[in-house]
Amino acid sequence: MSANPVQRPTATPPRAPDQMTKVQPPNHASQAALVALGTALGVAAALALLPQVLPGLRGSLLGAEPKAFWYLSRSSAVVAYALLWLSMASGLLISDRFAKLWPGGPAAFDLHQQSSLLGLAFGLFHALVLLGDRYIQASLGQILTPFAYPQEAQLWVGLGQISIYGMVITCASFYARQQLGRRAWRAIHAISYGVFALALAHGLMSGSDTTQPFIQAMYWGSGASVLFLTCYRVLMLTLARAGEGGRALG
Repeated sequence: MSANPVQRPTATPPRAPDQMTKVQPPNHASQAALVALGTALGVAAALALLPQVLPGLRGSLLGAEPKAFWYLSRSSAVVAYALLWLSMASGLLISDRFAKLWPGGPAAFDLHQQSSLLGLAFGLFHALVLLGDRYIQASLGQILTPFAYPQEAQLWVGLGQISIYGMVITCASFYARQQLGRRAWRAIHAISYGVFALALAHGLMSGSDTTQPFIQAMYWGSGASVLFLTCYRVLMLTLARAGEGGRALG
């Protein structure tokens, strides 16, 4: 018998990339031109508007009755509360199947942690920026001491001050989770429910913008959503434990 000759595979010519798979390199020159154009337009707009804006801005910051600090405190309060709600909602969904689908367990935990830290930062800014307000004339001690704020709504402002300290404790627990242990960490983290309730009461009863429909919707909608997510999580945990008990008995 004669051995069959070994057939070598024939090389196929490379396939030309089509329009869908061809990736065009970024045009850095055009990007730089767009950035330069945007910068030039921004500078031109600033030069045109600053002469009209600066007198009012200067008066708002350095005038006899500066209002910029009051506006900054009010706006940062809304941001701080929204971040606190996001932290609560993402924390309640971390162990749920929704977090596993989107955005994923680790991403949900990062969202929970970062929104907590940002909420604390904006909450501190909301309080400390009032040191520049000459109408209120609050001292650092009055801002940091609960129920020492020199205003009519002293009780509700004091609840907001306590909520800030609660946020400090819960945020600090992120960095001591391994040292605390799971049970202690969960117990400390449960403070966040009280923090949210105090912040909600503070905003509703002492907020300057509470009468606005959007702010009202934000407060009541966020409170209802946290209550719903809490009840849902408790129900899911109860059903899961009941299922585990049934399997153990079976």
